[in-house]
Amino acid sequence: MTFLHPQDFLLNAASGTRVVVRYRVDGGFTDALGYLLSATAVSCTVRTRQSDVEIPLALVVAAKEVPPPPPRREARTSRA
Repeated sequence: MTFLHPQDFLLNAASGTRVVVRYRVDGGFTDALGYLLSATAVSCTVRTRQSDVEIPLALVVAAKEVPPPPPRREARTSRA
């Protein structure tokens, strides 16, 4: 399914989809990478590693689904 606007993608994506959302901030742009919690006609919420980020849809310039994160590496053990 192809969407012309990133807002349409976010409004149609299932909750729990891993996404990256690029949006405007003072001085430029920033990205939110995480799991889509919700999307309304006004904003979307993405759960990133640090926190839940509420993004006004009017500020979104790009959005897409991304694959799951790679498995975490095991901690190194010290050699004696």
